[in-house]
Amino acid sequence: MTDTVTRPGSFGNLPILALALASFGIGTTEFVIMGLLPDVALDLGVSIPDAGLLVTGYALGVTFGAPFLAIATARMDRRRALLLLISIFILGNFLCAIAPDYWLLMAARVVTAFCHGAFFGLGAVVASNLVAPHKRVQAIALMFSGLTLANVLGVPFGTALGQELGWRSTFWAVLAIGVVAASALYVALPRQIAASTGSLWLEAKSLGKKQVLLAMLISVLASASLFSVFTYITPMLQEITGITPRQVTYVLLLFGVGLTVGNYIGGRLGDWRLMPAIIMAFALLIAILALFTETLTSVIPAVATVMLWGVVAFALVSPLQMRVVNEASDAPNLASTLNQGAFNLGNAAGAWFGGIAITQGVSYQHIPWLGAAIAVLALLATVWSHLLDRRDEVLVENGASA
Repeated sequence: MTDTVTRPGSFGNLPILALALASFGIGTTEFVIMGLLPDVALDLGVSIPDAGLLVTGYALGVTFGAPFLAIATARMDRRRALLLLISIFILGNFLCAIAPDYWLLMAARVVTAFCHGAFFGLGAVVASNLVAPHKRVQAIALMFSGLTLANVLGVPFGTALGQELGWRSTFWAVLAIGVVAASALYVALPRQIAASTGSLWLEAKSLGKKQVLLAMLISVLASASLFSVFTYITPMLQEITGITPRQVTYVLLLFGVGLTVGNYIGGRLGDWRLMPAIIMAFALLIAILALFTETLTSVIPAVATVMLWGVVAFALVSPLQMRVVNEASDAPNLASTLNQGAFNLGNAAGAWFGGIAITQGVSYQHIPWLGAAIAVLALLATVWSHLLDRRDEVLVENGASA
């Protein structure tokens, strides 16, 4: 029931690089709002926690839009489906740029988000099918490198552009990136990427497996841990660390460098030993977030911790995506897309939990403890899933020996 793509390696890396360019644009529009929260809040006359709900709205748009678009495009040629999704992205950013008030901006963010889950889910499967089996996680990581570069280049420069020319200028710039990405996809993607011909009902049933659901739960918790803290990184750095809004741009740049390094490491480790790599990453993540509560008060330690946090947080993304695809081998496109919804459900939950904590009086300095607590839950779920794997392996071995 997998897609018919083409012979692995027959098109080189050009299609995956085109996917990475599109993911750069999508990642920029998703994350740049964090750097612009104070500007958006001031311009639209809302509080920073209310502006933070724009992160939640986007994430919920991904969560609920992903399954709808996955089903709508399930029988569509994969190339045509990807071009349709990037067109939705372009439209959404146009609406963001012209939105006159908070609620219309929220609606525009949701429209933009609709393409996100389906694009990354479908793109990850296409990318993994274009390479040899032992490089599948690395192919997904290459596609997701656009997302990490969005944090290295798109977010800091988008933030700087928005601070200088107004936050709307950032969305006009992202719209232009979307147009370039759509052109690259049109040129580089193979002309024949046929969709699955299997039963949608049977594919949907395969998603009910315990390990598939557990893998998606881990993705939710991983993202919730990240966004419970990252959504409020700008006011945290300004109020606790004492750096200026312009300096925040450079910190976001270093965070993006960390994400890029982590994405590369995660791809390598995921192709080596998938579940042990995920367990190790969560253990490190808990320690780093706990440390962040102490280092946040000094500039150099805080910046170093932010960069290290980015490395570990994004080392989880491509392995978690591959885990879901592996466990739902009968429905890779649907599972991959729904896992993007799971990531963004975590984004929404994390931003919401962080906002609640701040509203209830938790200081910005102690917000990383919330992220660490959620990461503990993710670690426990991952260990449980790994133990289930080991149990199943033992049962298979005993059955074979009998």
